[in-house]
Amino acid sequence: MKAIFKVKNNIEKQKSIYVILIGLAVISLIFGIIFIFLISDDNLTHIKESLTLFFSNVTNNNKIDIFLNSIFNNYLYLFLIWLLGISIIGLPIIIIILLFKFFIFGFSISSIIYTFKWNGILKVIVNSFPHQILYLIVLILISFYAISFCLKLFNYLFLKKIINFKEVMHKYIKILVISLLTTLFISLYETYILSYLLNLLK
Repeated sequence: MKAIFKVKNNIEKQKSIYVILIGLAVISLIFGIIFIFLISDDNLTHIKESLTLFFSNVTNNNKIDIFLNSIFNNYLYLFLIWLLGISIIGLPIIIIILLFKFFIFGFSISSIIYTFKWNGILKVIVNSFPHQILYLIVLILISFYAISFCLKLFNYLFLKKIINFKEVMHKYIKILVISLLTTLFISLYETYILSYLLNLLK
């Protein structure tokens, strides 16, 4: 009975981490969307020019350069979050990175719609689904495991709680591998499919 209660308690703790992460991510996303209304006219003009240039030249870019840039940027955040999970002090930085990515996603949505009006809604859908949504899900997943690993490490070092470190580390590495493989397909999609779809919207 005690063992069952312990397992149930662990599930509730894990669930609370997910709820907190998703809640903070949604708030950051919303703030990113409304941030477009808080910036100056000069910045708005610069954003419009940059987005117009980006969408007009999207098919002219070298595919290898697009892929390398995509894989580097996507992997950078995954490795950073994963490595921060190994350090106890990395917990707040993990949350900041996650919130930053959701803020940028929200801001990109409102910026595209602001720049291209009704046509921007279609551009947002094509430019965001499914690859960016999937990547954000991957970020939440790896952030969850990184925070969970941080807490287990804290309990082990300071509260002297016994954990199966080999098993926990094995699971943590497996999550990284799954995240990297998923992100690889996301980068391939961005390189070879997204550019084609965006070209159709010109």
